Amino acid sequence: MEDDLISKKELLELTGISYGQLYRWKRKNLIPEAWFIRKSAFTGQETFFPRALILARIDKITNMKDDLSLDELADVFSVVPSTVQIDWLELVKRNIVSQLAAEHAASMLGKAETYSFAQTLFLYMLEDGLQSGEMNVDEGRALLLMLQDNYGKFEGQDCDLLFFRKMGVSMFLLASAGSEVFAERGAKEVLRVNVGKKIEELKLKLTTV
Repeated sequence: MEDDLISKKELLELTGISYGQLYRWKRKNLIPEAWFIRKSAFTGQETFFPRALILARIDKITNMKDDLSLDELADVFSVVPSTVQIDWLELVKRNIVSQLAAEHAASMLGKAETYSFAQTLFLYMLEDGLQSGEMNVDEGRALLLMLQDNYGKFEGQDCDLLFFRKMGVSMFLLASAGSEVFAERGAKEVLRVNVGKKIEELKLKLTTV
């Protein structure tokens, strides 16, 4: 995260936000504490941020704050799943997942009238994998099983989904976000997806669609 940093002074000048806004958003948990990086500079200790992450987050906040309250935005940016129950037919009708993905998921998750947010997240990630063309239907079923068995172990912490394939054999795993993962020789990393980002995307879709 420290490969490309932006100073607080440059950030405020570039985005046009105030010092007060920046720290209010921090207090409201719109900007993670971990993004405030204290480093030595020629003027003493200064605060820096991961450039790409902070600029993208501030752009989202400024574009969305007129439609959502700061508390609602904090929930959108949180990696903690929502407690909302979601009608699976509504997911298809609102184009959050396709009919195909919903039908495949029904055989694994059960064709209930409503799904939990976590189950909806699994469908959303299945949809992404199938639409990308990198994953076939059987691999999609394996993905759902793996998420069902293991996602709860992260207890709201951010993680990455990794998809490997070797000689036609596929494997999915979850790892702490940004962590290094080493596979056996000949295994190809097909996909690496940040689950926290998918949670954010899904919350936004459920809020704004």
